[in-house]
Formats: sequence, C-alpha cells, structure tokens
Amino acid sequence: MRNIALMMILTVLISALAGCTGGDDEVLEAVEVLGCTDSTASNFDADATDDDGSCEFGPVITAGSSHTCAILDDGSVSCWGKNRNGQLGDGTGEHRHTPTQTSTLGDNRTAVAISAGGSHTCAILDDGSVSCWGANDDGQLGDGTTSDRDAPTQTSSLGDNRTAVAISAGGSHTCAILDDGSVSCWGKNNYGQIGDGTNGSDDHRHTPTQTSSLGDNRTAVAISAGGSHTCAILDDGSVSCWGINFKGQLGDGSTNPSEDRNTPTQTANLGGIAVVIAAGGDHTCAILEDDSANCWGYNYFGQLGDGTTTDRHSP
Repeated sequence: MRNIALMMILTVLISALAGCTGGDDEVLEAVEVLGCTDSTASNFDADATDDDGSCEFGPVITAGSSHTCAILDDGSVSCWGKNRNGQLGDGTGEHRHTPTQTSTLGDNRTAVAISAGGSHTCAILDDGSVSCWGANDDGQLGDGTTSDRDAPTQTSSLGDNRTAVAISAGGSHTCAILDDGSVSCWGKNNYGQIGDGTNGSDDHRHTPTQTSSLGDNRTAVAISAGGSHTCAILDDGSVSCWGINFKGQLGDGSTNPSEDRNTPTQTANLGGIAVVIAAGGDHTCAILEDDSANCWGYNYFGQLGDGTTTDRHSP
C-alpha cells in the first residue's frame, strides 16, 4: 500500500525540496516523500532512493489570497504582499512590496514544504513538524489559540511520533497528511471542512485533529484545502472530499445544496486514477493518470473548463 503511495504521490499547493535521508526502511518519512517521490518537485529524480542522497534543494513557491511565500535554496522562507494578519511572518504587520525574510523557523530548522492560505501560511520543517503564522481567528494556525501570529509558530502536537509529509492551507483551515497516511486538520469547521464528523461555529479546531476514516485500509497521498472544503487523493487513486457542498465541489453527485459532508466522502466515478488534486474556492479539479483533467463544482465563470457555465456535482 505504501509502495503505491510512493509511486503515486503528487501534491498540489506544495512541492518538495528536502534532501533524502534515512535508510530504505519502507517507512514514509517527510524528507523521503517530499524529496524523492513527488514528480512535480523541482528536485525530483526518478532514480533516487531514500538512501542515496541524490535529491538536492530547489525553490518552492505558493500564493495565498493576497500574499506570496517562497522557500529559498537554503531552506529559509521569504514572503511578500499583504501582511495585515502577520501572514508574511516577519514579526510585523506591515505590507511588503518585495520579498522579505520571515522570522526564524527555529534553531537550525529549515522549511521543506509551504502553503499559503487565505490570510495565513504554514510550512513543514525539516524535522517533520509544522510551523504556521498569520490569521488565527478560527484556529487555522493550530497552536491551541485564536491569536494571530506575525512570526512562525509551532502547531500543537500532530500525534505521538507523527510527522507531516504534505500540507495545504485553505481559506481559514489547514490540513496535513501525516507519515502514516492519515489526515489531520485544524481551523474553521463551519461546513465540516475538518472532516472529523462535526460542523458548526462551536466546532472549530484550534489544534491538529484527525479526520474520520478515509475508508478501510485507505491512506491519503495528496491533499488540497479549498475555501471551505478539502479533498484528498487516496492510495488507490480515488478522491475523497469533505466540507461545504453547496455548488457540488465535493463531487459526490449530490444535488441538494444542504448536503455538506463532515466526514471524508468518495467522489463519484472519476473515470480513471487521480494523480494531482487542487481545491479552489468553490470548485475542485484533478489530473488523471492519462493526463486528462476532471473538474466539478461551481462553474459560473467557466472555471471547470467544460465549455459551459453549468455547475457540476460530479466529476
């Protein structure tokens, strides 16, 4: 199962830049997944193994609602743009018109993956921990508070001996794939976008919270957090989504606008194996293994690319 995940993992909103370390123990480690198995990464080497050290550092960039962040070739982070909530992480609330280094990520810590959300930013560090900064009114930084942070701040525990291998920041929530293939989310949960079986203004999560089951013996290999929904590619190439479904952005075929999903829910038939997933404000798109694209959800502006402006409730 994990071998399948290693062959298939392709993440949108993050790319990789970690060097490979560790023995060939068939255990997913952050640096292995992000450095040697993501073929969208600038440092991808199809012949790399997790013990030959053939992965090299390379740049990574992510754009949020009104800000942009990049991981530099030394593993530091530079951001620019709107900074009202501290989403640039430089210790101030001043907008920046040129790339500006964030405050420290921690002693001898570097970033290996990064994702910019609505008004917050989260990064996976080289030890597999997660650091976030910016808006935190709904707990989207995962540090147990609702206080905005203008400098990188460690999330609360991801679980005993758990590390993050992929991360995606949404409108006001954040989700990560952990090294055992499970998914943990935190932040706003008014539509069930955390996926833990709850939803409502009293159910926002201020610390990393495991989603409900992805299915019998299923694990996640790619994830994308949208405006108020989340979608993941599973290790069998299927897609599971949760959260708001008003425009059909979960792709489960439901035409009832009140049928939001607060647990992972399989999309309708994709017609193939998904290898890349991207969740937008109110729509979702996937690339299949035959290089075709499949989209569903809100289509008022033609964002599904099917030649119409008709919403689609299934792929």
